[in-house]
Amino acid sequence: MGSRIFYSLIVSLLLITTGTVFAQEPLISIQTDDKNYDEGDTIVISGNVKTVIGETPIILQLFTEGNLVDIAQLTVAQDGSFTKTFLAEGALWKKSGEYTVVASYQEHQIETNFSYTPKSKIVETTEPYEVDAGSHGTFDVNYTIKGGTVKNMVVDSEIFAVIVQIDATDEGTITLDLPREFIGAEKQDGKDDTFIILIDGIEVAYQETVVQSDSRVISINFEQGDSDIEIIGTYVVPEFGTIVMMILIVGIMATILITRNKFQINI
Repeated sequence: MGSRIFYSLIVSLLLITTGTVFAQEPLISIQTDDKNYDEGDTIVISGNVKTVIGETPIILQLFTEGNLVDIAQLTVAQDGSFTKTFLAEGALWKKSGEYTVVASYQEHQIETNFSYTPKSKIVETTEPYEVDAGSHGTFDVNYTIKGGTVKNMVVDSEIFAVIVQIDATDEGTITLDLPREFIGAEKQDGKDDTFIILIDGIEVAYQETVVQSDSRVISINFEQGDSDIEIIGTYVVPEFGTIVMMILIVGIMATILITRNKFQINI
């Protein structure tokens, strides 16, 4: 009986010890700065070695479908960290799909994955979109988007904006050809002013690629999961601006009349 109890205790200790060994953190850790890359992107791979072994270098290899795409040997810092950048372009970067990063440090290895899309496979949508301007009808905005799709474009007359609703499946860019006849940002002297661009309520920068007499072309970068892009100018659909101005004029005239009547009464 005693021998059985002793045997059970030994087995339990072995299981606990084995479990502890398997639960230990791996010697190497790696990660990429993104999970989706397009041709021409910079891939940043970083990681850490838990125990630095002298001047032993770490080897990074990139594979797709078992084929080696790129390789690098780098020195590990004293604190165990390492970083390497790869440029996703060249003769070996032709296949789209899943790529594997293998990090080797002596006999230890660890890997991580990312997806890659060459330019020939990148989906870009280029077409006009009919913007709903309410009772004032519609107008077209030509656009190109990469990394998502446009769900809707609407006018918000209260803030002189066109709101572009997107489904951003990845980080990407949208380029909009904004017709001056319907939306613009102008200074008092009639010269172009900057637009205010908000993505989900946060102001972001944009690039103005083309300035024409009848339109302005702007490009906006977005992140995966973004939804509402607001392009705010100084006017949107001239009729809206006219209505606002008329209301302002009526208000000023009413104030003048009230002030004049009070002045006459006092006299």
